[in-house]
Amino acid sequence: MVTVGGIFKDGKVELCEPPPEISEARVLVTFLVPEDVDLQALGITEVQAADLRAKFETFEDWNDPAMDIYSDYDAAKAALDSKV
Repeated sequence: MVTVGGIFKDGKVELCEPPPEISEARVLVTFLVPEDVDLQALGITEVQAADLRAKFETFEDWNDPAMDIYSDYDAAKAALDSKV
């Protein structure tokens, strides 16, 4: 069994990455329902939470198709290193 993350939007499931070495297979889709997080129970104030959200906004750029060049970074680096 292989697990790959994805997003359900407009009636379709988009995988975040292709499953390794699988061209066709039956699947089960499990919807992860967002849960509210009790910040106070975690010792996080509203100000700290706002600061964390602001810091994580930069990670949204990773969904940009232009960032795909980094998907196989380790393989590309290994290939370059082997040429040296």
